[in-house]
Amino acid sequence: MTLVPLPELLADAREHAYAVGYFEAWDGYSLEAVVAAAEAERAPVILGFGCLFVDDDWLEAGGIESLGALGRAVAERAGVPVALLLNEACTLEQATRGLAAGYNAVMLAGAETAAVAALVRDAHAAGVAVEGELPEGVPSEPDAAAAYVEATQVDCLSVWFGNEHGRESARLDLDRRAAIHRLVDVPLVVHGGSGFPHEAVRPAIERGVAKFNVGTVLKRSFLSGLSAPDIGDWHAQAGSRGPDDVLGIAAARVVDVVRHRLRVYGSHERA
Repeated sequence: MTLVPLPELLADAREHAYAVGYFEAWDGYSLEAVVAAAEAERAPVILGFGCLFVDDDWLEAGGIESLGALGRAVAERAGVPVALLLNEACTLEQATRGLAAGYNAVMLAGAETAAVAALVRDAHAAGVAVEGELPEGVPSEPDAAAAYVEATQVDCLSVWFGNEHGRESARLDLDRRAAIHRLVDVPLVVHGGSGFPHEAVRPAIERGVAKFNVGTVLKRSFLSGLSAPDIGDWHAQAGSRGPDDVLGIAAARVVDVVRHRLRVYGSHERA
């Protein structure tokens, strides 16, 4: 199946009152685990890689292009609708490289409005969607969110209402989210989906959220599933993709986490 535009995935989610998960991968094993989970649940999904937690020298030396080629190859043989996101690029130059590297959605982290607007112009001309964000850690103001969308023309927007990257979101301000939803007519995004309370997912969707970003819990699950192999057939135990491959055993834990999240978001059986 070819890539589906991110706005198309999010529009269907809004119409049918569910959310699409973006599950951030870091290699082929984790990327394929996300696809396997989505296919098992018959769910649309957003694949991709992030830049914030990756060595910058490696990214600059062609890492963005390497990950894009891997992501595109996996996405195009997926049996469910997928988009491919270059998440939280650290510079405008990195995000711009993503336009030619196979991603059909990009996001520039912590950028000034003018830089995001410039990225949107180039991205839309190339048929690529752009996600924007307001500063994390500062409660997002509804008027500021509306002004940002108007100035940048982003396709979706991450705002802060108590959600936290990599930590439990204990103090969610759903009223603030509702106020933003009334003024902003693009799909809203939750960053920090790993710690977002499951019981708050449905209220968030009712207040305009169409996308949840999940990363930390996937790496935690993967690493907890790794064990040092016994001395024996090293080829079978590392990289074989067979039953004794310790990386595949760890990736199976990622599949379980993603499948559960897809059900929580209501995106299962939507493909």
